[in-house]
Amino acid sequence: MNESASTKRFAPFACEKRPAVGSRAMVVANHPLASAAGAEMLLAGGNAVDAAVAALFALTVVEPMMVGILGGGVAHIRLSGGRHLILDGLSTAPCAAHGAMYETVSDELPDRRETAGRANQVGPLSIAVPGALAGWCRALRDFGTFSIADVTAPAIRFAERGFTATPYLADCVADLASDLGRDPGLSALFLPGGAPLRAGDRVVQPEYAQTLRTIARRGADALYAGELGGALVEAMSRTGGLVAREDLGTYRVVERDPIRGSYRGFEILGPPPPASSGVHVIQMLNLLEGFDVGAMGFGSPDAVHLLAEVMKIAFADRAVATADPAFVEAPVERLTDKGYADQRRRLVDRARTRRWEPGVSGAAPKSGPARRAGRDAPGGAAVSGSFGREPGCTTHVTVADAEGNVVATTQTINGLFGACVQIPGTGMIANNYMFNFDPHPGRALSVEPGKRVFTSMAPMMVCRDGRLLCALGLPGGLRIFPSAMQALVNLLDHGMALQEAVEAPRIWTEGGAVEMEEAFPEAVEKALVDRGHEVERLPRIGGGMNAIAFGGNGSLTGAACWRADGAPVAIAGGLARAGVRFSGI
Repeated sequence: MNESASTKRFAPFACEKRPAVGSRAMVVANHPLASAAGAEMLLAGGNAVDAAVAALFALTVVEPMMVGILGGGVAHIRLSGGRHLILDGLSTAPCAAHGAMYETVSDELPDRRETAGRANQVGPLSIAVPGALAGWCRALRDFGTFSIADVTAPAIRFAERGFTATPYLADCVADLASDLGRDPGLSALFLPGGAPLRAGDRVVQPEYAQTLRTIARRGADALYAGELGGALVEAMSRTGGLVAREDLGTYRVVERDPIRGSYRGFEILGPPPPASSGVHVIQMLNLLEGFDVGAMGFGSPDAVHLLAEVMKIAFADRAVATADPAFVEAPVERLTDKGYADQRRRLVDRARTRRWEPGVSGAAPKSGPARRAGRDAPGGAAVSGSFGREPGCTTHVTVADAEGNVVATTQTINGLFGACVQIPGTGMIANNYMFNFDPHPGRALSVEPGKRVFTSMAPMMVCRDGRLLCALGLPGGLRIFPSAMQALVNLLDHGMALQEAVEAPRIWTEGGAVEMEEAFPEAVEKALVDRGHEVERLPRIGGGMNAIAFGGNGSLTGAACWRADGAPVAIAGGLARAGVRFSGI
């Protein structure tokens, strides 16, 4: 993407997957069947929104540990005319929720978000008001061309006929077997005979297929005003959950403008609060812009140290300043200002790490009507403070069509298998989004009725002179937006090909230990330790990134990384030349 950038690598690595190249359209999802569902829509004449929504419905079947119609998410859409918009379908706290609803166990990291009995993590009190289905149907209504029946058809097939469990799904089931075993529906589906399903087993979901057929007939109303919502509310009432009919009936999707910044002549676009990504990816890139990152070489001690320092700066500011615009006045302009980056950059020591404090004042709470508007105001999320572990169980879809429409969307039920609760008779798996709030009362991130959860989701796009160059995203909780930033640096500074950029080894830190994937050489780890970093080695940081790059010749390149089951499907060719007739023999 940046032909003049250095491609020198200190830490060599080998890509495990291969990209796909097409000339008309591309869909990349984190499961091959979901990519196939999206491609089916494109080949039938649908646009990128149709394909993205079809892929998401398919993922609720084949990647059920990550995403569901009772979850939430963010979609970054670029329309064929060049307009960018963000659809916020994130979950909200129920009206009956309140700041003192949980018994906390610690005031310190990393356990600050833990509660007695894991009540905010597993079970009915962890379930927030779902926004995913509303968001998908809103996207389809406003920007798609197909009906809800069209885009749910592949998912219904997969649910009715079954699909083959991948090792990824089987491993997730094994990891959560004890929690899944507490729910009769989930136990029957994922623990047949009392043992976790194995890779290669057939997974059939007849109840969920019927739920999808109900959605195909009624759309979002089936949940927010119909029988599916009734089943959810009944289950909540019976088990002590808080989601009520009022919560479903008043839920609203919010359309937002993206955050925009620049980096070495490229325009960077991402979601605004309640997402952290747009603000803090641009903040980190502003900090890096003052260094010759490309000349350092990918994976060199200098480059990795610098990445760690800008992450620590971003997380220090995020802890006090990235906030719900309906509840808190957040200094977004200050955080994304290049002058502010200049001030912070002057404090970076190239030879030694340091402890970073926030460089901006804490976000000020709003009062009056704006605050009370929580659910319906243009905004609605908690302050994105880094006060504990944010679940990393999410999925991502990137789609482009022949007309120039592009979708990058990240969706989740939050934790692995969400709340580990299946709504009886429906096959729907509930989210555990209440875990994202601070369980302590009286804080910016505390539970409040109608408040949207914060998110690290980073469906990002890169343009130059108005032309789209790349769209990407990934799962991974707090590790999402720093991983997205590293992929952008790989493309724009190190001149990597798209497949290299999404698969390259990653680091992550929010101010403490620097997590480092195993592919980095021992020499890099030693150099970081010599500069004062504590280093922790991990096999994987963040989740499976997928992306599309747009070539100047009209080509599309799709890539998915080794960290998930992702697969790109490219479409080329086209219809017969106008006027062609078969002349016979």
